[in-house]
Amino acid sequence: MSKRSRHLNEHEDLNIWQAFTDLMSNAFMILLLLLLIISVKYTISQISNNKETGTPPIFLIKDENYRFEPGSAAIPPDMLNYINNKIVPGIEKTTRKYKIDTVEIIGHTDEQSIGNGIASNLDNNLEAFASDKGAVVALKPGSNADLGLMRSLAVVKELLKIQKQKGRMSGIKFRAYSAAQLILPNGEFAPVPKGVRQPEATRRRIEIRFTRLGEVREVN
Repeated sequence: MSKRSRHLNEHEDLNIWQAFTDLMSNAFMILLLLLLIISVKYTISQISNNKETGTPPIFLIKDENYRFEPGSAAIPPDMLNYINNKIVPGIEKTTRKYKIDTVEIIGHTDEQSIGNGIASNLDNNLEAFASDKGAVVALKPGSNADLGLMRSLAVVKELLKIQKQKGRMSGIKFRAYSAAQLILPNGEFAPVPKGVRQPEATRRRIEIRFTRLGEVREVN
């Protein structure tokens, strides 16, 4: 009887220990599951709040609405107001949202040749005019490529002036580029003109793109 009682007690102890280990194992699995759920929720939250996700918009200053004088890079008053009241706040909002550090200003023209017979002076004067030493309007374009760059540079200089004088768009770098008449508004390359090159207001525009500068590397 004593032997049987001892055997039963040992068996009960064994059952209790096994039940305890099962309980701990289940509790551990539940804890892992909870941690996994929390981790997934946190990841989803981070993704939804991550300002680097998504694609930033492209801003346009359309010639139909705000027009440069033919062959000129002088910013007209209505365009200047638009830059101050709409473009600058838009740049600030977009650069914050997408963690942008660089804004690219691209000048687009139409296919019509400038045809002024004046030699370009950009090769000799572009750096000086891009600085505070000169006005962009004093540059002389010899091609649509020149004119597109002059106009984009005029906008860049205005943005830099607002940045310096008003403390807006802090830390943002600006780049001026020209696409001349090469890129259509839909992003496609322009076809070779048939016949006489024609003016086309829809192609003349200033395009504002947002980017983040990456590390410069050589491709091996």
